[in-house]
Amino acid sequence: MRLVIGSDHAGFPLKEEVQAHLTKAGHDIVDLGAYRVEPEDDYPDYAEKVALAVKQNVAPRGILICGSGVGVCVAANKIPGIRAGMCHDTYSAHQGVEHDDMNVIVLGARIIGSSLAFELVDAFIKAKFIANEERFVRRYKKVLAIEAKYQCGDGSKNPA
Repeated sequence: MRLVIGSDHAGFPLKEEVQAHLTKAGHDIVDLGAYRVEPEDDYPDYAEKVALAVKQNVAPRGILICGSGVGVCVAANKIPGIRAGMCHDTYSAHQGVEHDDMNVIVLGARIIGSSLAFELVDAFIKAKFIANEERFVRRYKKVLAIEAKYQCGDGSKNPA
């Protein structure tokens, strides 16, 4: 599978390990940075790069890593069409795809180690949205409707 990956300085070491793990497994990885530890970098920049790459079909799914995972998760979900979920357990990593069509997995490098990160990205990649089960499709359509309700074509919010 082709994947995009990105991190800030706090997530950089884990990003490098995850990227090596996925490359060894035969996946095509597009690294969107950071390319070295830069303590002054800002997580929203990498979250936007990965989210836009997924939105623009550079890859069907993305991986984001920062210190806690929270910052990049919040930032990535500002991009219409992105369904980023922070996962620190394998159930959430696959269930987020199966039930919610999650397209970006978010990891906290200060929360989990590399062995668990490998398990999480593997579960995320193997999972498929359960599009033939009515309850998941119904809920997914409601999420898309909420996004459409509050998003104009220019990216500004519609008044509620």
